[in-house]
Amino acid sequence: MTKETECLLVLSTCPGPITAKMIAQDLVAEKIAACVSIVPGVQSFYAWVGKVDNANELLLVIKTTVNGYQALEKRLKKLHPHELPEIIAVPILTGSAEYLNWISSNVGKS
Repeated sequence: MTKETECLLVLSTCPGPITAKMIAQDLVAEKIAACVSIVPGVQSFYAWVGKVDNANELLLVIKTTVNGYQALEKRLKKLHPHELPEIIAVPILTGSAEYLNWISSNVGKS
């Protein structure tokens, strides 16, 4: 497997900045993610319990690896206040070799 396919972007939304910062800090401190970027100003429209709802949220853009994904998902579900948090993983097909190596070297290492 190449470095490109070893790395993932994981997307998740949070209801507020306190939750977003707490999750980001925890995932990086626990070496489950190399980096978490918080994007403010996301307005989400979604189907929930038979109706269309919407919310102002923050988007977490989480950089991790395939090997780190299961621990990330488990931890994110534990930390997240939503009953069904958004957790979507997208493989990184290509990118700066140095940056992808940095992601790999910062996930799962003590």
